[in-house]
This record gives sequence, structure tokens and C-alpha cells, in this order.
Amino acid sequence: MAFLKFLKSKIRRRSKRVEDVHDIHQPAGSPKTTTTIITQKLPDRPDASDKISNNNKIIPSNPCSSSWVPKRFSWEEIERLTMNFTSPVIGEGGFSNVYLSHFSDSSLGALKIPSTTNSERLNRMFKQELEVLLHVRHDNIVNLLGYCDEREESALVFEYVSNGSLHDKLHHHHNWGGDSENRVLPWKSRMSIAFQLAQAIEYLHDQCKPQILHGDIKSSNVLLDDQLNCKLCDFGFSKMGFSSTVMRSSMSPSLMGSPGYMDPLYLRTGIASKKNDVYSFGVIILEMITGMEAFCPEKEELLTSIAGPIIRDADKVAEMVDPRVVDDFDFNVKEAKVMASIAGQCLRQQPSMRPSMLILGAGFSCGGGGGSGTVTKTHKDKNKLNMKKKKKKSKRNYHRRATDRQTESIVIVEYLKLL
Repeated sequence: MAFLKFLKSKIRRRSKRVEDVHDIHQPAGSPKTTTTIITQKLPDRPDASDKISNNNKIIPSNPCSSSWVPKRFSWEEIERLTMNFTSPVIGEGGFSNVYLSHFSDSSLGALKIPSTTNSERLNRMFKQELEVLLHVRHDNIVNLLGYCDEREESALVFEYVSNGSLHDKLHHHHNWGGDSENRVLPWKSRMSIAFQLAQAIEYLHDQCKPQILHGDIKSSNVLLDDQLNCKLCDFGFSKMGFSSTVMRSSMSPSLMGSPGYMDPLYLRTGIASKKNDVYSFGVIILEMITGMEAFCPEKEELLTSIAGPIIRDADKVAEMVDPRVVDDFDFNVKEAKVMASIAGQCLRQQPSMRPSMLILGAGFSCGGGGGSGTVTKTHKDKNKLNMKKKKKKSKRNYHRRATDRQTESIVIVEYLKLL
């Protein structure tokens, strides 16, 4: 009963908040919102007039400190950081290259440069990414250390996240070093990464002012540090300060996102919303459960097409779990069922039927044992069904199906969605 009282109190608080199916901006005079999954209040970004640091000091060792602002570099400084672009290229994409950069205090950074400076689209994406990064600060989002925005040259300087990406770890595109090349990402780490990524996206969607749509959530954009903590990166497709939906404009006719992670409805209509990020998050959850890639170009096969029918049947979830982790000491099949159910909710065809990251974050936080990202068993107390007698029959059956899965996280998420 104490758990149900806790649920009701959370629901009453959340019912006062603005749902993201409405206008993303809060009405004037509305109360500020907070969430349960962020345990520490993050300092606000400086105003636009304070964003640029023109001094020549070394980048602070703690870019998350309240006094930190990104440094504005000259192009000559950018060339020095990369030793005139002879530094190793640690990342390549269709729009940019990332160089390892060396600061004067022997610390490292990652320097992102557009692949061409003659593209109006790439210049627009750079300015868009810079504007967004100047507004965000979160433990699970890569830190912007500085930038160069001279007339014909541009660059972004990030903290160096040394352990590759989630995609590398899941699909063995990254050498872990020594004889550990075939090391498998542990199940416990996968759950922790899922929790941290949910925090990062929920922060963008509901805590940033103005709120932010990332637009390209995928496992290769989830970087990992030495402790396997995640850092969300690459904000080139992001949108800031938008209404609940965004139509594709003539100025930016291309679709945002990556194959395998894109919301099918967005592909058909070109209408973007925060639920696009929710869909992509669901795909990443499937990746971590199955160990399979989101898209196989050789077979032109989507992971959602393979795993989609299975995740709707809790009894079959064990069949699709990554065989490399089933013997893991920390593996728990009930956790896998919970995660599969969360993925299923995120991948619903209708965006309005998908949970918001606010609700998903609360589910992870309440059912996931805080920051550990693990999921606890539900109590088998049948007295919990008493409150459901006051509901309609369809809702009562819906709750029973959730309870039958015997996972506290499912009860929280599904219950909140019905109210």
C-alpha cells in the first residue's frame, strides 16, 4: 500500500505538468517543473553575452563547474591543437571529421570540423549545434570546451571521451585493448547506460529552456568513458525552442536521423516531435537486449522488424537476448522482459501512444533502484488489484497484464500512462 500511495503522489504531481503532445513551451506564469531522476540541480548557462571567453587560459579541468564557459578559439589555435591537422582522426561521418586535440596541459580533447566549409547546409548545422551546446550541461551529455566560428572556418572542441561508443562495444567495432578484444559489454553496464541515456534525453526534452529535440539518437552517438558512463553527442540535427511538432522546411529538406532509428511516421510525413527521440531510444534498448545492429545494410533488414513481434510476447523475450550475456552473473531475464516492454512502448506506431521521456525516466528511477539502472521484482501482493476494481474493465485487464510480468517498473510506467 505504501508503494501505491507513492504512485498516487507522483501522479498528482505529474498531472500538473504540461504534456509534450501540447505546445512544448510552458505558459507564462506556469510553475517550473522538476523530475525525480536528476538528483542535483544543474547550474544555468550564462546569458548570450557571457558565452564567449576570450582569454588564453587553458581549458578548465572541470567544464561542469558553474563558472565554466566555452572558450572561443582562433583558427590558429585550432591548428595548433591538432598539430596542423596531423593528429589522429578519431571519428568520421558524412558531415564532419573529429581530430584528437592536445592542450598545453597535456590533456586531450576531440575537435570536430565540418568536412567542407563551402556547404550552406553544413554551416547551418554547425551554427545550430553550437547554439544548442551552449544551452546544455549534463553529466551524460558530452561537454563543449570551446569553439571557433570565424567567417570561413568553424570547429567545435569537446571533452575527449576515451572508450569509444556504445555501438562499438555492442558490435565489436572497437578494440578494448590487449587480449580483451572479444570482451562483451556486461548486462549490468547495459542497464546502467540505458538509465543514463534516459536521463540525458529527459533533460533535453523537459528541463532545458528552451526544450531540445536531439533528432539523431543512435548507439554510435552514445559515447562511453573509462567507467562506461554514457555521454550523448552529435547535436547537428537538433531543434531548440520548437512547438510540439516541426514540419520539414524548404530550408532543410533532408530528413534528420539515421537508418534503423528513424520513426516510420516521421519518414512518411516529415513531422518531427520529441516522440522521434523516444522511438530511437526504444531501438537502442533493443540493440542492448539483442546485441544486434539497428540496421543491416547488406540484408536491408531493420532490427525493429526482427524483434518487434517478439517483444510483444514476454514469454519469448529470452529467445532474442544477446547470447553473449545470458551466462553473465548479473543477467536477469526479468530485467530483460522489463526492458523489452519499455522498448515496445517506445516503438508504438502512433507517437501519441508512446510514453514521454519524463515518464520513462520516472519508471527507471522508481523501478530501477536509483542510478544503478537495474530493475527490481514486483511484490506479489494481490491486494494491489483492489484499487483497480474502480477502473473500467479494459483498464483493469491492462494493469493485470502488467502485473503478470512481475516487474515493478512496468507497473509504474503503464499505470502512469493510463492517467
